[in-house]
Amino acid sequence: MSTADTDSTADTDSTADTDVAAVYEQFTDLPDVPMYIVTTVSADGRRAGCLMGFATRISIRPPRFLAGLSRVNHTFTVAADADYLAVHLIGKERRDLAELFGGRTGDEIDKFAECAWTEGLVRESPGLPILDDAAAWMCGRILERVPLGDHVGHLLEPVATEIRRDVPVVSFFDIRHLTPGHPA
Repeated sequence: MSTADTDSTADTDSTADTDVAAVYEQFTDLPDVPMYIVTTVSADGRRAGCLMGFATRISIRPPRFLAGLSRVNHTFTVAADADYLAVHLIGKERRDLAELFGGRTGDEIDKFAECAWTEGLVRESPGLPILDDAAAWMCGRILERVPLGDHVGHLLEPVATEIRRDVPVVSFFDIRHLTPGHPA
């Protein structure tokens, strides 16, 4: 399906915009992408974490990672008062962690009471929760927050990383039917 306008005059009615939006949604859903769990701790010690699909390495030199958090998400509120985010990759054998952090909201439960985690692994942010069962994790210092529509991009400078297991990780296709704790 194509929404390209072959006429030299641009079609700007709402029907064309709706067609582009619908096809764009299909386009972005085609590739399978890793899902991440992001955790953080605020300056006053509040912890939060959520499932995150909008994330990518954004620069090689210097190394930078972009983590997109939904403005309506509890984790976004806590991250607004944080200097660091931890980004975790979860092995498929621990899909339950993705369901916990993606299907529940920190507005209603303490997700960390339902999983194993450790603090003190990151010198720069000693209270930052790192999930014990993550296959890999990276901690990044928040350099900048960039409004990106209904999400805010957090530009991260990696300060600590650990690869624990080289295993297939939870992806979008694995959790696409998950009902989120918050709407996007």
